[in-house]
This record gives sequence, C-alpha cells and structure tokens, in this order.
Amino acid sequence: MNQIDVNAIINKFYPCENELKRIFLIHAKKVTDLALKMADSHPELCLDKQFIEEAAMLHDLGIFLTDAPRIFCNGSAEYLCHGFLGAKLLREMGYERHARVCERHTGTGLLKEQIISNGWNLPARNFLPETLEEQLICFADKFYSKTKYLEQERTLEQVIASMAKISDESVEKVKKWAAMFM
Repeated sequence: MNQIDVNAIINKFYPCENELKRIFLIHAKKVTDLALKMADSHPELCLDKQFIEEAAMLHDLGIFLTDAPRIFCNGSAEYLCHGFLGAKLLREMGYERHARVCERHTGTGLLKEQIISNGWNLPARNFLPETLEEQLICFADKFYSKTKYLEQERTLEQVIASMAKISDESVEKVKKWAAMFM
C-alpha cells in the first residue's frame, strides 16, 4: 500500500491553527499512539501498522462539519454523523479503506436497527468495524475524549463503564477487544 500524506489531508480540512485543530490533532495522535502500541504488542495478528497510523490520524476527520461547540465545531450536522461525513470526504479522495474506519468507529459500531429506531440522520445500514485494523482503531478511540481530559488516557474500567451507558453488547465487544489487543 502506498503511504498517504496524512498531514496534507488534515491541513486541507483544518487549514487554520485554532482550538478545533489543536483538539483534533491531540486526540488523533493519542488514539494513533495507543493503536500502534497495541499493534506492536501483538505481532501475531499481522496488523498493517502503516494503515493503522494513517487511518487512526484521520478517523475523526469529519468533526468540523458537525455542531459541537464544546470542541469548537461549528458545522450543521449532528455530531453522531461525523464518522459518516469524514468517510465521505475520504472516499471523494479515493481512500476507501480509510473511509471505512471513519464511518465505523462511533461507539463500538452502529447497527441499522439503532439508526432506524433512534431516527438518526444516517443511512439505514450497519456501520460496524470488521477488519482487525478497524476494530483496533475503534477500541483505541474509546480511551480518549475530545472534551474532558483531552490528553488523559481512560482506564479499561472507565471505557467499560462508558460503554455500559450504550448497551450490554457494547460492553461485551469492548471486553472482547481488550482480550485481543491489550
């Protein structure tokens, strides 16, 4: 796989040095570092570390299009849509594999039934991390917030407690990923 210029992509959509870009970069770097650390700890999984580094840095690319004033996002879309929107941007640039990480990292993935029953403004389909790289980045993302404690890594117990607010299935998925990647 050819290496992509992650910084050029970020600078295209985040051209100004401002608080939003600072939050985006800190979060992306923390998630990337954790994902790579986990990948290094499990050579038996034969993970694509170049791809992990690129995709983890870009997983939240679409946040600027959302309405999330707490993290200086002044777009019009619901924050829940940031993954789908980021994926759209990456697909337009020809980066399908990276786009899949964007659209599948929210929570532990989104089910078609959840999208329909909650009336979320997303296409009615499953957005679930499938490949090991997608799962690893989704898992690593759960350890860092973009709001409170931006640079502080959550414990596994805190991640599980956070996922418990979503569903028992999310808790089980996080526990499975912990056993696989930690």
